[in-house]
Amino acid sequence: MEGNWNPGSLLGMSGYYWRSCVLHAAIRLDLFTVIGNESLTAETVADRIRADSDGTARLLNALAAMKLMTKKEDRFGNTSAGSRFLSASSSEYIGHIILHHHHLMESWQQLDRCVTSGKPVRTTLAFGDPAVREAFINAMSTTAMLTAPRLVGHMDLSGRRALLDLGGGAGMYAIAFCKTNPHLSAWVLDLPSSQSQARATIERFGMTGRVHFLAGDYLQEDLPGTYDAVWMSHIFHSENPDTCSRMLEKVYRVLDPGGLVAVHELILNDDRTSPLFPALFSLNMLTGTAEGRSYTNRELTLMLKGAGFTDITRLSYAGPTDSGILTAKKP
Repeated sequence: MEGNWNPGSLLGMSGYYWRSCVLHAAIRLDLFTVIGNESLTAETVADRIRADSDGTARLLNALAAMKLMTKKEDRFGNTSAGSRFLSASSSEYIGHIILHHHHLMESWQQLDRCVTSGKPVRTTLAFGDPAVREAFINAMSTTAMLTAPRLVGHMDLSGRRALLDLGGGAGMYAIAFCKTNPHLSAWVLDLPSSQSQARATIERFGMTGRVHFLAGDYLQEDLPGTYDAVWMSHIFHSENPDTCSRMLEKVYRVLDPGGLVAVHELILNDDRTSPLFPALFSLNMLTGTAEGRSYTNRELTLMLKGAGFTDITRLSYAGPTDSGILTAKKP
């Protein structure tokens, strides 16, 4: 089916990054937090962020035009959405995800180069920058925090006692699963760089003693322990199919008979043209990984079968970015 495109809509799409850049700048300057519940002039805001008053006024006016801020006479204030989602004072703050998007923009600007060469322009060295690394870890934690409360209801972990959260970052999914299943304990395995944030998050949610952190590299090392459930969220899309299959083989070895594995990914339909976000995300992996990509439902199913799993099921869950979940069991 063809889209309903015309010159106006095409040019609007082409220039949409202007809006993205306005939002990114506002988050980087922390404008929503600075304004808070107050109603401030552009000069006052500029003074607080130590910026040029004219430039600040132009940015605030653009934010008001985008309905992200209010303006009454010469004073600016937060909208309800701005206060709720864009102020760092809010528990629902998503600014870390927006900062992560900002850090991806340089590589996306070179997408034509990636397509021509078939190689990424963004390397893991970019994450050596502490600010970039922190934004990435916080973005993944925030994404999990927003997703987990609705997702856990789709996962039947009744009767399960020990869950491994592979590549679980700060442990938000493990925490959510344990809060919903009182008899469950969880182990979050991720790189040592995630350890301090994971332990702080586990403590903040009062889950010390039930959720534990294991420092390790699941790509290079065997998995420790044995479990009756393994959660694998958004770790396939960074790897090639052979690496994904090896990960599943490692998981199979540490699962008890009858154990459950759940793969949470941005899953493409088999023709690869939908849903939209997984199709776009596959390009994001092209810009930043050697062989990462979004996988189809059929590809993930074949990987699970190849590792020896049975009873493969696609759950009814669909995330806000059209992520999905496949579950399977070890015979």
